[in-house]
Amino acid sequence: MQHKIFQVVFIILVLSVKGYSQVEIDKIEPLCWWVGMNNPELQLMVSGENISEATPVITYDGVEVTAVHRGDSPNYLFIDLMISEKTKAGDLNILFKTENKDINYSYSLKQRNPESTEREGFSSKDVMYLLMPDRFANGDISNDETTKTIEGIDRKDEFGRHGGDIQGIIDHLDYINDLGVTCVWSTPVLENNNELGSYHGFAITDFYNVDPRFGNNEKYKEMVDSCHANNLKVVMDMVLNHCGRRHPWTIDPPFKDWLHFKEMEEQYYHNKRAFNDPHASKSDLDLVLNGTFDVWVPDLNQKNPFLLKYFIQNSIWWIEYSGINGIRMDTYMYNDHQASAIWAKAVMEEYPNYNIVGENWLFETHQVAYWQDNTINPTGYKSNLKTVMDFPLYYAIQNCFNEEDFIPKDGHETGIKRLYNILANDYLYADLNNILVFSENHDTPRMNHVIDGDLNKFKMIMTFLATTRGIPQLYYGSEVMMKGDKSKGDGDIRRDYPGGWTTDNRNLFLQENRNEQENESYNFLKKLLHWRKEKEVIHTGKLVHYVPQNGVYVYFRMNEDDAVMVVLNNNNSSVNLETARFRSELNGISSGFEVLCSKKVDDLSKIDIKGKSAMIIELK
Repeated sequence: MQHKIFQVVFIILVLSVKGYSQVEIDKIEPLCWWVGMNNPELQLMVSGENISEATPVITYDGVEVTAVHRGDSPNYLFIDLMISEKTKAGDLNILFKTENKDINYSYSLKQRNPESTEREGFSSKDVMYLLMPDRFANGDISNDETTKTIEGIDRKDEFGRHGGDIQGIIDHLDYINDLGVTCVWSTPVLENNNELGSYHGFAITDFYNVDPRFGNNEKYKEMVDSCHANNLKVVMDMVLNHCGRRHPWTIDPPFKDWLHFKEMEEQYYHNKRAFNDPHASKSDLDLVLNGTFDVWVPDLNQKNPFLLKYFIQNSIWWIEYSGINGIRMDTYMYNDHQASAIWAKAVMEEYPNYNIVGENWLFETHQVAYWQDNTINPTGYKSNLKTVMDFPLYYAIQNCFNEEDFIPKDGHETGIKRLYNILANDYLYADLNNILVFSENHDTPRMNHVIDGDLNKFKMIMTFLATTRGIPQLYYGSEVMMKGDKSKGDGDIRRDYPGGWTTDNRNLFLQENRNEQENESYNFLKKLLHWRKEKEVIHTGKLVHYVPQNGVYVYFRMNEDDAVMVVLNNNNSSVNLETARFRSELNGISSGFEVLCSKKVDDLSKIDIKGKSAMIIELK
């Protein structure tokens, strides 16, 4: 008996010396791929215990293994493939050969939809509706908690999960469509399997799978298809800068430089001026680019070519799989700048008619314009990013309507002239149609908190957003004047939409449950947005504006066939506006049609406009 035990132990030791270790495959990413892509190259990331000891072999017509790379961790293997344009769709077998056993893995190559290369992105024709799935509507209570995820539901906790999901979005697409928006932007829906704060979606633990508390990949694709059936485009929120603390990479990174070095993980540095400061010190740039954005999200190193390739393919995979119409990339500036440009270029080369908007939270126009593609930058930097977010205009909007006029204060003009001054810097942008304009989002104070629920100011803000240059973006609940105080924490600006849960006391999705002001704001915005849908002159027409005088701002949108005059009176009292000053744009036109009140304007020589109000006049 002792002799047999000795033999077993001896065999185990021999196998150990020879390197016969257990080899497993947990996952191959991307989950599948397509034939007929513009870029014939594909890199598979294989993860599993000791997988680096395996040698992959593929025998499939039109598919060639061009290189095999082993990570610093033994649990990752990267396979470079070249897929011929003549390759047919099907399931290819990958044989992983090891010294003690062979493993077969079936990988799917699907037929690409020939129309996908022509997929239309969002544009200035669209109005974007931003929502947070966890806070919008709970359409499927069976997925509120799952055995695969840590955090459960607690609607009393502002920082906890509340149960909203993808089905809740699908259930209310008629509401969104009725409002007149044309594009849905949802904050991230991918798995956030973290102990706390998993509701917002920005601490991703699996980049290829929807969080099961929101649904699954098939449910997300169903939502995209349903949006398209309702003439709604879809923008997917993605994150390239960081991942969640419980992502497998944080425990076992493929390469030592996959995440930024450990001492930087404790650094939180948000001096955003350093991003395009020609005099910035290396240490400042290192801190802002390589330090941790937040304690919950370890910083990823986009300079690692395998990580960058992973995210390029991940973005393309979601476009091809789900049919989304655009990407909003979170914390865009915090990525390695050259890597971001490579990523954007790769996506746009695969989908030439596409659109991507990057989060560029900066304070001055020249800082934001730096990031838009084709901007002439002294540094020579070319971002390949089509659309940027107009944060300077956002700050102007949130301030100016609470100020009665534009008396200089500390050298800065206030009131309605804030809008004029920001737009006067538009010469810095390469493309005025691809600028996202907004008065609030999931990270800012609720606009209606700032204006203290003033319906007149609300109408002025909405009118401006809908008629200025660029792509308007709303935030869920804006239409019924939801409030939220940023100083109380993010939970207060991300409240549940009333009626998204069957236990809610009020259901604001239904007209009969809204109060008078909520219906007035909703109906005002609905009328405005449906009018905008058909107005090409608003989508792409030239903007001509006049320096505000006495608290009144006048601008025109014009093309060869049409002209619209917009008047914003930021005074508390009515104004009788003499229009001789605008004769070159009025061009002899003496009458028009006022859109918001649906009435004819017989005499354009003088315009009476009420205090704190807006007018949109179609010039006939």
